[in-house]
Amino acid sequence: MLESKIEAYLRQRVKDLGGIAYKFTSPGNSGVPDRLVLLPGNRTVFVELKAPGKKTTKLQLAQHRRIQALGHDVRVIDSREQVDAWLQEL
Repeated sequence: MLESKIEAYLRQRVKDLGGIAYKFTSPGNSGVPDRLVLLPGNRTVFVELKAPGKKTTKLQLAQHRRIQALGHDVRVIDSREQVDAWLQEL
């Protein structure tokens, strides 16, 4: 499955929950997560989407650690099933 299909699924599932999944880009900061997800109840999560079995790069991991060090949640998701599991745990 393509990463774009998983991303579209995530956007729709978040929308169904009343949230927003903004495409996240930060000029001059390569490797930031793909989506900034805002959910009802003050829940904010950065989400890195990957095609099934694909790994995050060293640069992406460095960006994730940087964001997490500031107390923010970062998730790496590579399947529709992981989208569902993540949203159920919230």
